[in-house]
Amino acid sequence: MLDRRLQLHLASWLGQWPAGPGLHVVASHRRVRPAWDGRLRPALAVDTGRSAVLSVAPDRVAAIRALARRAPERMLAALPQAVGLPTFCVHDGSFRWSLSPAPLPDVGEWIASTAPGLPPWLRLFDRPVLVVRDSDGAYLAGAGIKRHDAFGHELAVGTAPAARGRGLARRLVAQAARRVLDEGAVPTYLHERDNHASARVAEAAGFPDRGWRAYGVYPR
Repeated sequence: MLDRRLQLHLASWLGQWPAGPGLHVVASHRRVRPAWDGRLRPALAVDTGRSAVLSVAPDRVAAIRALARRAPERMLAALPQAVGLPTFCVHDGSFRWSLSPAPLPDVGEWIASTAPGLPPWLRLFDRPVLVVRDSDGAYLAGAGIKRHDAFGHELAVGTAPAARGRGLARRLVAQAARRVLDEGAVPTYLHERDNHASARVAEAAGFPDRGWRAYGVYPR
């Protein structure tokens, strides 16, 4: 049985969930509104391997349904043009979630995203971010929470090149996941198919690969 919070998140995020077998193209006004970072996500899909929901703006549904009759690779390549944003790119990878993060020790502290010394990607978050610094206060690694809705919060993590290989990312993800669960939501984790380092972090933090996929059109 799928966790109810996850079902509510997917229904809110995509516009419909669950779905029957096959690919379902659905309309959602969220595809024409800014996402957590103030930028559009004009097409967004989650695929369980048995069924999939592809969410697009209401005025694009007919065109995308026609496009969905193509082979999957051709459909993905044509999605940016079909949603009217040809300069955007396609993301395609794993969709993971966890109800039991790995019992790794906490490693970071929650600080304002406006604090000095943070990388630009962490400054996109409008709430505190989870950060590891060295003894001199220099940034080593960080994680942020993308609060898509009340039910599902996506985690993002990054490590400075000089600090990689210490297990910081997996500990940050597990720590952030516990916070999300405490807030009453389900923590999710997305990564590109070929990002093997991110996949290892997810597995170690307690986010198993269930064979689910997420893809969509994103700003570059």
